[in-house]
Amino acid sequence: MKEKKVEEKKAAGEKTVETLTCPVQKKCGGCQFLGMPYAQQLNIKQHQVEKLLRPFGRVCPIIGMENPYYYRNKVHAVFGRTRTGEIICGTYQENTHKIIPVEQCLIEDRKSEEIIRSIRGLLKSFKIKTYDEDTGYGLLRHVLVRRGFQSGQIMVVLVLADPIFPSKNNFVSALRRLHPEITTIILNINAKKTSMVLGEREKTLYGPGYIEDTLLGKTFRISAKSFYQVNPVQTEVLYQTAIGYAALTGKERVLDAYCGIGTIGLLAASQAKEVIGVELNADAIRDARINARRNSITNVKFYNADAGKFMTGLAEQNINVDVVFMDPPRAGSDEAFLSSVVKLQPGKVVYISCNPETLARDLKYLTGNGYKVEKIQPTDMFCFTEHVECVVLMSKVEK
Repeated sequence: MKEKKVEEKKAAGEKTVETLTCPVQKKCGGCQFLGMPYAQQLNIKQHQVEKLLRPFGRVCPIIGMENPYYYRNKVHAVFGRTRTGEIICGTYQENTHKIIPVEQCLIEDRKSEEIIRSIRGLLKSFKIKTYDEDTGYGLLRHVLVRRGFQSGQIMVVLVLADPIFPSKNNFVSALRRLHPEITTIILNINAKKTSMVLGEREKTLYGPGYIEDTLLGKTFRISAKSFYQVNPVQTEVLYQTAIGYAALTGKERVLDAYCGIGTIGLLAASQAKEVIGVELNADAIRDARINARRNSITNVKFYNADAGKFMTGLAEQNINVDVVFMDPPRAGSDEAFLSSVVKLQPGKVVYISCNPETLARDLKYLTGNGYKVEKIQPTDMFCFTEHVECVVLMSKVEK
């Protein structure tokens, strides 16, 4: 049944998808392919992946979406003012810190955007100043909204330049009256002059301080600073593909590197003997451990550590690992991590990548050090943008 669903997804790009237009597309720069027929977008991405990865093997047809609009479950808005003092919120223009006001984005969750517009409307009545990057004056910097598409739970993160939030209780009450569907509100403090959105300190103003969502039948807790894929529909396709490539029999020890909140490892656990997850983000590891208990999964252990150093340590202790799942950030892996994979010598490596260019670089290293590429599957996780996700199965070459 799962294979049938994936095949249906592959054919989705051949269906007719309405082409919508965005009034700020040229100013924002976020959606490079808006206004282009969806099937044409998929063709461009297919050729992009083939150009980079064909030297390693055949590239399967890209898996597209049936409905490629409003798919993002995380919406970020930066706040500021115009020269005339009007409060604006939206996104930074590409490669700048100039704010482009956005009323509605064609790839972002509509309920989340509605909440952000309501927050903008409350600022004036509560006399809350927006932050000015040039002067360092003002309070509200960003708003981040995450929504569980399956659970319906909603998290609102208010990023302030100062921990003192006047009338915060009244502000929270007013926002909840407008949007009773909000399940938690978090105050995040970012007082540094930085391009980073979230600061280190946070305080829960309402609710539990996290949301939960369901992915392939498992429930996951998601905190403000934890990574969770932004397109839940395609994430299920992506993870089904990755776990299917591993072809687990129930006898394997699996390592989930860059494990985040434990999604891949926990989804694979029922098909493996043992799963080890490793992640540098302490908040994500806390969520991962809770997620294991939440789903009554007992054959998984999570470690808060650098993945490369952790894997090198396993190799030095002669601890055998059969399969490695790796899902690094857009910059890909570094040679220290990849060399640790080679030292560990798993029989299979399943590489999930959001950047075909760094993926090609890393595949070159691994194929030059004892591995061969078996399968390559591109997936359209970021519709209307130039980005594309890929799953690659590699196996150790027998000497």
